Amino acid sequence: MLKLNCEQATRMMSESQERPLRPAERTVLRMHTWICAGCRNFGGQLGFIRQAMKGFAAQADDDHNAPPGGA
Repeated sequence: MLKLNCEQATRMMSESQERPLRPAERTVLRMHTWICAGCRNFGGQLGFIRQAMKGFAAQADDDHNAPPGGA
């Protein structure tokens, strides 16, 4: 896998949220995102969504563990 198209790159970025990428995968993905602004944007959006969901999950845990009556 020497060259990725955008579909392959975005799929690989999504997969990287679930499993570590192999060194060769990381390298070709870095090369692709270095030249492709659209995939760089996708990667940034994916990171933003991941952080937002972590914050949402933390808030939901706090709300769930709060004492009854909101005190």
